[in-house]
Order: sequence, then structure tokens, then C-alpha cells
Amino acid sequence: MRIMFNKACLFAVIALVLTSCASYFGQEGRRGVSSSLVDYLYPDGQVPPKHEETTPHLRLPLTVGLAFVPSQIGTPFSLPEAKKTQLLEEVKQKFIGLDYVKEITIVPETYMRSSKGFEGVGQIARLYGLDIVALVSYDQVAVTSETKSSVLYWTIVGAYFIKGNQNQATTFVDTAVFDVNSRKMLFRAPGVSDIQQSSTLVEVNQANRETREKGFELAMADMSNNLAVELDRFREKIKEDKSVQITHRQGYGGGGGIQWPFLLMLAGLAILRIAKR
Repeated sequence: MRIMFNKACLFAVIALVLTSCASYFGQEGRRGVSSSLVDYLYPDGQVPPKHEETTPHLRLPLTVGLAFVPSQIGTPFSLPEAKKTQLLEEVKQKFIGLDYVKEITIVPETYMRSSKGFEGVGQIARLYGLDIVALVSYDQVAVTSETKSSVLYWTIVGAYFIKGNQNQATTFVDTAVFDVNSRKMLFRAPGVSDIQQSSTLVEVNQANRETREKGFELAMADMSNNLAVELDRFREKIKEDKSVQITHRQGYGGGGGIQWPFLLMLAGLAILRIAKR
């Protein structure tokens, strides 16, 4: 009887140790983080108004603002702002070479949090001189679970060397491009990713964080590819249905201004005439 009691105590101690280890190194669970474009543009339960029959007017070349839609403040599993800036910078580099884009500006999340709604977007647009804004919303679910090999965690060696945890992150991002003046969405592009990574017990927190960040990287890369496709479709669409008015700023594309190549040509002709004399 005493032997059975000792065994029961031993198992209880082991269970307590395992519970303590799981609490210290990282528990199993499902965690999520998201940001809502609708809640950001129409805060406090506002109802989106009916779109007026106005035609967006884009003057080329465009100044574009690129920003993440903020998540709720205090969400422990949100991406650091530095990581978000890095992801937006990668998107920017893919589109910065377009001849009809003058500049792409990454808007800090701090500015995005300062005010919501289209009024807030308008303030940011006036601050940076933006023509259109591309707002990236997201939804990510991260799950950490234990595999069968996690039974070996009861040894100290097992906690350090046995990869008994599975970390998974499913990520969805969506970029909506708006004309600032008309407040109309021009087009949108989604991106998705699903990534898994195994880890030891002592690595579970770090591995979970790396999995979540990698999930965002892959989803943003997928979104960038889709955004390029949707941009081409948008260009062809407005040629056919004239749903967007396009004009050129002075000095762009022969839009009425004297351009530098023309001035250089005139200077060359003048020098040639002087040389002949």
C-alpha cells in the first residue's frame, strides 16, 4: 500500500513539474491577431454611406501611401512596428519603378492610430501629399500543440532536444487601394500563407514568434504578386469603361510642360551652331 502511495506521489510531482515547465516555456493554445479595414474606416459602429456617382480623378504621376491598418492596442501577439515597416518596404520596392508612380510613402502606424475614418486618412494624405492610399488589413491565427514525442519532456534532456511541439500560423492579408478625394476603392488584392514549424519545449516561444513572422512574410509576398496582377487589370479596365479620369501633371508624359530632355536638345543645338560659326 505504501509503495502505491509513493508511486502516486511521484506521478503527481512529475505532472506538477511538467505543468510548471509548460507554463514557463510556453503553453499549448490558439492565439490570434487581426485588424479590420471596415472598423478603421467606419469606427464606432458607423454605417458606410452609399457611394455617390463620382468619377475618381487620378493625376499622373501618383503619390501613394502604404500602411497597415492598426490592430487593437495592447494585443500581445501583434507584429512589432519595425517588422511591419520592413514588410511594407519590401512591397514598396516591387512597385517603386512604375513610371506613373512618383513616390511611395510608408505611413507609420503611430500616425494611423492618431485618428480613424476617412477623415483621418484625409489628414494623413494632406500631410504627405498623397493621391491614393493602400491599406493593408490582416488576420492571423497561430496554434501551438504538442506531438506524441512530447511525452519525453519529463526529462530535462527531452525538454531541450526533443521537438515535441508543433507551431502553425495561418495568415491572411488584404490590401485595398483607395482614391483619397473620392473615397472610392479602386481595387484590392489578397495574400495567404500557412506555415508549420516544430520545436523543443524550451524553444517554443521563440519558434512560435518566428512562425508568426514568417507567416506574415509569405502572405505579404503573395499579396504583392496578386497586387501586380490586379494593378494590370485595373489599368485595362479603366481604358475600356472610363470609370476613372486620368490626366497628366505638368511635365509628365508630354502633359504641357517643357521637359529636361527637350531643354538639353535645345542646348545641344545652340552649342552646335556656335561651333559652326
